[in-house]
Amino acid sequence: MAKRDYYEVLGVGKDATEEEIKKAYRKLARKYHPDVNKDNPQEAEAKFKEINEAYSVLSDPQKRAAYDQYGHAATDPNFGAGGFGGFGGFGGFGDMGFDGFGDIFEMFMGGGRSSQRRNGPQRGNDLRHDVEISFEEAAFGKEITIEVPRSETCPTCHGNGAKPGTSIKTCPNCNGTGQVQITQTTAFGRFVSVRTCERCHGEGKTIDTPCPECRGSGRVRKARKIEVKIPAGVESGSRLRVAGEGEAGLRGGSPGDLYIYIYVKKHPHFERQGNDVHSEIKLSITQAVLGTTVMVDTLDGKVELKIPEGTQHGTSFRMKGRGIPYLKGHGRGDHYVRVKLTVPTKLTAEQRELFKKLAASFGEKVGTEDKGFMEKVKGAFR
Repeated sequence: MAKRDYYEVLGVGKDATEEEIKKAYRKLARKYHPDVNKDNPQEAEAKFKEINEAYSVLSDPQKRAAYDQYGHAATDPNFGAGGFGGFGGFGGFGDMGFDGFGDIFEMFMGGGRSSQRRNGPQRGNDLRHDVEISFEEAAFGKEITIEVPRSETCPTCHGNGAKPGTSIKTCPNCNGTGQVQITQTTAFGRFVSVRTCERCHGEGKTIDTPCPECRGSGRVRKARKIEVKIPAGVESGSRLRVAGEGEAGLRGGSPGDLYIYIYVKKHPHFERQGNDVHSEIKLSITQAVLGTTVMVDTLDGKVELKIPEGTQHGTSFRMKGRGIPYLKGHGRGDHYVRVKLTVPTKLTAEQRELFKKLAASFGEKVGTEDKGFMEKVKGAFR
């Protein structure tokens, strides 16, 4: 099945800004997240993956540029393997051994900057973790403990990949640069390209005895428990950043960050609008006419609310300061209670007569006249 256009997947135009792309992604991610689509999880999961794939390309300026020029072909790791047929926007430029557009410029500038970048410290990858919380937890905040699987610096070799007590040698093939230069002569002239050293795989060093715990990678996979404080007033789709809790870096590089995406469950009675809470109460006709006092469910528990005489259907009462706390600042929103009148469907004979007398006192005509069969026939001939 052919892939859909990434712009079409996110519902944005090709001239969309980074902010518009991010906004569209967040909206669709909330809509199709598998946790909120229990009725059809397989279809939701497929759409969620498609949305994430589109966003991973369009949110990256370099990948987006390659996609705009070559379409889905640019996402193929083998794209451009035939020479100058195209740019490998995600990891290759023919057989020339380039990593991307940055390396093309480095070829003409001598390649020194690329060598430094490859062998220097490399920051760890960022991680994402989704959390679902209740309406009340979003309102008042919560401290949670999450378990995040991630790569960490090996505690045995401290990240150098060698067994303790053994030596680490400079790669003789590339002399520690991690790269080798290849000279090619073509009809257009002489070209010098740079490739990753096949012996040390770009590390610039060789290890005779790898660390037994990490097998020479310098990192191990562990599940780490992390304490996270969800602030009061957070909304569904919000993102929290926990600095330094992502993947471990390479060659002494700093770790990545952990991003926590918040999803709030729907409440059976409350609806959030900004920092205000909206709900409904049912009143009988007599309560609305004569007034009453009712107990209303709020985020703070049951609160007494006075209903004045003559309250109409659809009237909203404001309960000040009973809403959602402001995320950045002091105070809270309000709670609005909307009145919904209920009409009795079954009356006793005594109750019916009382309603008729009440209607007569207001001069109102009530009830339906049920004529007999003969009266209807006579009326037809008249």
